[in-house]
Amino acid sequence: MTDINLFEPQHFKVRVERKVAVVTLDRPERKNPLTFESYAELRDWFRALAGTDDINAVMFGSNGGNFCSGGDVHDIIGPLLDKDMKGLLQFTRMTGDLVRAIIGCGKPVVAAVDGVCVGAGAIIAMACDIRFATPAAKTAFLFTRVGLAGCDMGACAILPRIIGQGRAAELLYTGRTMSAEEGERWGFYNRIVAAQDLDPEAAAFAAALAEGPNFAHMMTKTMLAQEWSMSIDQAIEAEAQAQALCMKTQDFQRAFDAFVAKRKPVFEGN
Repeated sequence: MTDINLFEPQHFKVRVERKVAVVTLDRPERKNPLTFESYAELRDWFRALAGTDDINAVMFGSNGGNFCSGGDVHDIIGPLLDKDMKGLLQFTRMTGDLVRAIIGCGKPVVAAVDGVCVGAGAIIAMACDIRFATPAAKTAFLFTRVGLAGCDMGACAILPRIIGQGRAAELLYTGRTMSAEEGERWGFYNRIVAAQDLDPEAAAFAAALAEGPNFAHMMTKTMLAQEWSMSIDQAIEAEAQAQALCMKTQDFQRAFDAFVAKRKPVFEGN
């Protein structure tokens, strides 16, 4: 398997604690905007993550009181005005590939959102499995405010699944800010925590997932992504096959042995 610790990103920060990779963007003075380089490097890193046993979960955190301010106005939006259609499509496909990489990485991803979380930053949070926020979190899919459609990086497919069609339509048409309280009430955020508790609680949640049956977690993540395009009959059959595979893992045996011995199981991911 690939050793993800050998991947030293140049355009974002990552550290590994208790088999949890803590990822943050690294431009806090600008509220952590994305560049062409950070988009591509994040995509490549999440793709590589699917091939390693060294990391079992990811926490995508905030930095300097903000999560991400979206695409950098000067480093991305300006240069896009000079690209031809082929170049523009290459860019939009690359950004969509980041979402695919997060969804397809095979590991639970927990977002810890503070402050600004807009544009592509809101999309990254949307692509994560679990989202924690502080009361100061301000989330906006603001593409329409720069003259673009709300259908960016899978937003029209994924956001309605999380918060509902009507609420998603409102946010994507208007580009308005969703407050942390709204986000929790609508199901975008799993919980709101105080700013000083955001990183510890999100990291603890990710670490608990990392200690779980990681082959089974991968299967859960896969089925969550795939079953939206299935009929109920297809989904039930797919889950039957997925669960049968999980029953052949050593973790399933470990859970049984621990239950018989009246102790907590220690999972190893195989």
